[in-house]
Amino acid sequence: MNDLLVSGFLAPGWGWYVAILTVLSLLACLWILRANSTKKADTSEAKLHGQNEWDGLREYDNPLPKWWSNLFYITVFFAFAYLLLYPGLIVTNGLLGWSTASLYRDEVREMKAETDPIFEAYSKQDVKTVSADKGALKIGARLFQTYCVQCHGTDMRGSKGFPNLVDNDWLYPGTPDGIKATILEGRNGMMPPFAGVLKPDQITDTAQYVLSLSGRSTVPAAVGRGEVTFKQICSACHGPDGKGNVALGAPNLTDDIWLYGGSLATIVETLNKGRQGQMPAQKDTLGEARVHLLAAYVYAQSQEQAQSQPQSNRAP
Repeated sequence: MNDLLVSGFLAPGWGWYVAILTVLSLLACLWILRANSTKKADTSEAKLHGQNEWDGLREYDNPLPKWWSNLFYITVFFAFAYLLLYPGLIVTNGLLGWSTASLYRDEVREMKAETDPIFEAYSKQDVKTVSADKGALKIGARLFQTYCVQCHGTDMRGSKGFPNLVDNDWLYPGTPDGIKATILEGRNGMMPPFAGVLKPDQITDTAQYVLSLSGRSTVPAAVGRGEVTFKQICSACHGPDGKGNVALGAPNLTDDIWLYGGSLATIVETLNKGRQGQMPAQKDTLGEARVHLLAAYVYAQSQEQAQSQPQSNRAP
């Protein structure tokens, strides 16, 4: 079946409706053209068509000029030929079997034949080595602008719920191979909700303690109570010191870098409702060779930005 039907835009019944209507319209054009290209046999001379006259111009019942009608015939027959050869009628693929999907596949095949050798050459080097190659970084930058800016932004600094990739603070390993694994396989981060586990005052106290871990001003009494709850429940993922765990994707709570926001209200909301984040896997979309270059670009940019940040703001 035609690409349009396969994609689900039209049901087969509608396809036949469009096809029949198209053919009938072209046949009607031929009939009208034929009817207006000949004079009646019993007419010896042209007659005035009604009383139509404007600015000295009169309308007679002469047949259409030959050059004009011939062009019209060519147009109609061209339309029939096109519909016969190509899938213009929707219900048939045409004699040539052409489709937009096949055109796309051919273009992708040509592009891959030209670019794959370049990607394969870089894939034989480790990510860190590729991250020092200016030519590779230009390709990686274009890949990032095509596939990653929708979430992480053109400046790679992310937004609420989407990590900043240049602050050297990593939810998962920020090593060259760790970044590549994240892009290839994706990540599924989940902070469970505690609204049904902890009382409201316990959640508020725990949020106060979390704020204190990054040196934020807090209520001392609440911090003491929240520390008890934190060590009982939260330390399993974030560690007893709150420095997180990259193996689990549990964030460091001591560096004052926040994925969803670091206000008391936002932290309370996170504890109550939990959070879910997903980094989609790109293995099937891009292939490992392109992911290799993309990972090198992300690693290079993170290292470049890290050099300009104060040591106290860097992840251990």
